[in-house]
Amino acid sequence: MAPGSAAPSLPLDQPPVAAAGIFPEAGISAAGAATPIAVTAAAALSTGEPQASSRPVNSQALLFEVGWEVCWQLGGIYTVLRTKAAYMTAVWGDRYCLIGPYNADTAAVEFEPAEPEGLLAAALGRLQELAIRGHYGHWLVQGKPRVLLLDYLAAFDRLGEFKYLLWKDHGIQAPDQDVDTNNVTVFGFLTSLFFQELCRCNTDHRPLIAHFHEWMAGVGLLRLHFLKLPVASVFTTHATLLGRYLCADRPNFYGQLDHINPDQAAGQYRIYPRYCVERGASHCADVFTTVSAVTAVEAEKLLRRKPDAITPNGLNVQKFAALHEVQTLHRQFKEVIHSFVAGHFFPSYTFDLDRTLYLFTAGRYEYANKGLNLYIEALARLNHWLRSGHIPVTVVAFIITRAAFKSINVDVLRRQAMFGDLKRSCQSIAEQMGQNLLSAVSMGRLPESAELLSEPAVIRLKRGLHAWRAARPPPIVTHDLWDDAHDAVLGQLRCCKLFNAPEDPVKVVFHPDFLTATSPLLGLDYDQFIRGCHLGVFPSYYEPWGYTPMECVASAVPAVTSDLAGFGSYVLEHISDPAAKGLFVVGRRYTTFDQAAHQLTEILFNYTLKDRRGRIELRNRVEQLSEYFDWNQMVNHYAHAYRLALSRKFQIVEP
Repeated sequence: MAPGSAAPSLPLDQPPVAAAGIFPEAGISAAGAATPIAVTAAAALSTGEPQASSRPVNSQALLFEVGWEVCWQLGGIYTVLRTKAAYMTAVWGDRYCLIGPYNADTAAVEFEPAEPEGLLAAALGRLQELAIRGHYGHWLVQGKPRVLLLDYLAAFDRLGEFKYLLWKDHGIQAPDQDVDTNNVTVFGFLTSLFFQELCRCNTDHRPLIAHFHEWMAGVGLLRLHFLKLPVASVFTTHATLLGRYLCADRPNFYGQLDHINPDQAAGQYRIYPRYCVERGASHCADVFTTVSAVTAVEAEKLLRRKPDAITPNGLNVQKFAALHEVQTLHRQFKEVIHSFVAGHFFPSYTFDLDRTLYLFTAGRYEYANKGLNLYIEALARLNHWLRSGHIPVTVVAFIITRAAFKSINVDVLRRQAMFGDLKRSCQSIAEQMGQNLLSAVSMGRLPESAELLSEPAVIRLKRGLHAWRAARPPPIVTHDLWDDAHDAVLGQLRCCKLFNAPEDPVKVVFHPDFLTATSPLLGLDYDQFIRGCHLGVFPSYYEPWGYTPMECVASAVPAVTSDLAGFGSYVLEHISDPAAKGLFVVGRRYTTFDQAAHQLTEILFNYTLKDRRGRIELRNRVEQLSEYFDWNQMVNHYAHAYRLALSRKFQIVEP
């Protein structure tokens, strides 16, 4: 990373003096009541458009949401911020702005420059005088929210100064080789400088709220607290940093939480500076939130602060005008999956596609955390149950995750290419048959079979059939992995003898890459693939929230989650009898692996017993549930956190 031009030093340890009377012109009554917004969340559900909550936050407050993944897709927080943006702009309008790091590559695609106005223009002008580069504009997502991207790379020549202050003022010593901590340190100090100048320019004394997401934004919050800036602060952890590390190593992570020494564990994993930033931010914030009750327990044990509120995640849910649209899309994309399955399996053997169900799991390749091990174990048991019961159904189970691979497997590509050739040959012959049929009937007679299917056409089909057949069984993985012998998923599939044998009713397709419509295999984007499947299975052991099952619900696809996923715990708390509505929750908190595997197998087996009508009814029930997880509903949790922060920082009490 090349350092930018030198910047003049600024006395960062001298906070601006806050004016007496924080909100003399804010338009708030003595009781703290703000002008209500007319459109309620319930009305928003009927229109399908993002609208304001029925209980708004102070109508004069300015809200800034800070995250490392603003205009920069790296993980789940990007999805949270991107999907929520339309609803935040609907509620807050021009009083809402996101702050993130400037990345030239992603900004070229996701960012549209604009000229700042008013208070923002004044604050950015002050930053420019300090040789700090800020790029103001709009994020090119639904809602087009205002965005400020701070060029942290251009300020890297001040890294030494910032790290010194991080140590002197906060007791956090960041090692030179820790690139991630260096990056977020510079970004955090630039963020605090922006808020410092914003406060100095805020002559109208409008209430300011800063919402920081995850440890990557935590340094900025530490500085706000140290400088005593008049800004109400909220800090949200989507998953504790230490929890991710510990859960990957400890099978009984939640059972051992009370016995873990966080400082010692963070030192063992060499993430102690990052852990200190996260813990410090959680304690310095006026309001501390987590995305789920599961993460709240984890945060209380590892960060030593109980969250003040839960701010669960949501999605932009596209409502359908009629229920038949759900089935139409399912059938449309299922046909594409049918084509892939026929090309993949039928050279070796065939089965009835009308009696075939498509299951899938997807997400980051965290073998134990994401429940991949439980999913595969349940598939092996399901295979045994279906064979023993002679159930006339085939299950094709997909595993969609990203693993290190060399290229797409040649045999897999060959099968799909030959199926494509066979399909084009059949379409060409069918077209010619149609012409021959029309010609004969137009002359007042029925054609002979030889007229419909000519000898050259028969030869062409026979040659295609001979070339089509393969003696080898269908591959269980679509790509050549770099470390095939030690891959955890492949190892368990081999151990469970899930080899796609003809007699096995459960077939497996391990696709170690994300799905795109340009792929030569499935040729579907992920959301299209979801709609074409019958059931999503996500029995995570460690999942602070879990977007994948919620995406299924938004696509009217039944899904399996777990009680250790934030989404799963939310479902159990807010939805009565979720299984009857197409949301199945596997118990993992108080059960053994074997018990959880048995429960998941029962869920999968019972689903395979449903007839087509039963599956259609379940999809319709799931679609009706989707409104519970729309951002129109979920933003109310954020509004509560912001009201609480204003109350604690400025003693504003709203009714």
